Amino acid sequence: MARSILLLWAALLLPVAASERLTVVSWGGAYVKSQMLGFILPFEEATGTTVDVLDYTGGIDEVRSQVRAWNVRWDVVDMELFDARRACREGLLLPFDHDTLPPAPDGTPAKEDFLEASLLPCGVGNVIAATVVAYDPERVERAPQRIEDFFDVQGFPGRRGLRRSPKVNLEWALIADGVAREDVYRVLDTAEGVDRAFRVLSRIKPWVDWWRSGEEAIRLLETGRVSMTSVFNGRVFDAVQRGQSLTILWDHQLWFMDVWVMPRNGRRTDQAMAFIRFATSTESLARQMRHIPYGPVRRSALERIEPEIRLYLPTAEANRATAIEGDAEWWADHLEALNERFERWLERPVMVPRKLPN
Repeated sequence: MARSILLLWAALLLPVAASERLTVVSWGGAYVKSQMLGFILPFEEATGTTVDVLDYTGGIDEVRSQVRAWNVRWDVVDMELFDARRACREGLLLPFDHDTLPPAPDGTPAKEDFLEASLLPCGVGNVIAATVVAYDPERVERAPQRIEDFFDVQGFPGRRGLRRSPKVNLEWALIADGVAREDVYRVLDTAEGVDRAFRVLSRIKPWVDWWRSGEEAIRLLETGRVSMTSVFNGRVFDAVQRGQSLTILWDHQLWFMDVWVMPRNGRRTDQAMAFIRFATSTESLARQMRHIPYGPVRRSALERIEPEIRLYLPTAEANRATAIEGDAEWWADHLEALNERFERWLERPVMVPRKLPN
């Protein structure tokens, strides 16, 4: 019955021609799988539109290039929140009309059903995920208990995996150096604080393998190349479902939000908006959560998540005791400069201590 209602709603509200194609850009791997099963395949069935899904690793450079050239090939992009804020400031994204989003099944208006922080001038949130530490308990001598253990290569030997980005790495470095989680961004807001974070990262740099996508991070663990790695929590859940013996360390997980946006100067803006309305319906978000434990941004969708999935959500009570909410506004202001510094730091020769951990 619910499926029939959804198809009828789509047919009435989605002004998409059967011959249309739409290009949606997302994050690949298990995340795209959850989107395909949650709403992309149902959207294709309901509208006759073919959705081409492209993978990327984040950032706004490609969107900037397409928009400025008036050669926009990406119709809808799944962006991290701080990137969406940056792109909106630069005028690269279309303004978003939240009044067109579908209401909850009980009739609650969308603006009351969505988390307030997810309604942005140039987009709408879709999921809340977290960067966590994951490890294979069969490959470590001692299981890490706190984020400080990740930075302790003497007490917890082995290589580490980290995303090739200053984001999360700088926050965790300060936590490992004794900064309270509520003070992290205050400290990072000073030149001395940034220097301090880079000094902590430099101590483990010889033992770090850098990844760009969540799929790469999981592969580092599956192949035994690293003993532990930072990774998006949903990717670990997917690997466990495939039989991998991976465990999440939730200590000081860092929350973030993903956002649907539409690049300016696109050719299929009506179809793009129709897709986003469909993807952010209560039914679509609830279906997606059956395949990956990221928190939906609609209260009505959260109510439909099965109890066994809720245990893996970043927002579950047992997982959020030390959680850090990523400051998207701070990163929108500082990312470009810190990215440049981070890349220069990576290029410096790695100084391996004479005495290596056993």
